Amino acid sequence: MKLEIITPEQTLYSGEVSLVQLPGIDGSFEILNDHAPLISVLASGKVKIQDAQKQLQYFDIKGGVVEVLHNKVLLLAE
Repeated sequence: MKLEIITPEQTLYSGEVSLVQLPGIDGSFEILNDHAPLISVLASGKVKIQDAQKQLQYFDIKGGVVEVLHNKVLLLAE
């Protein structure tokens, strides 16, 4: 699935991933390929991604919003 992590200043990540773990306001949750459509508010914390080569990467955010639709994850983060 395609992931974009965007802040007001820059695009932090854009590429194919197999897993995204996010800090939701009610707790951490994961998004995998073919996830149902979703919009959620995010809390401060770490975003964990596993890219197509099975490498893990982490990004710190101070909150934001995520939208999942048609195997595309758009994360607007602070």
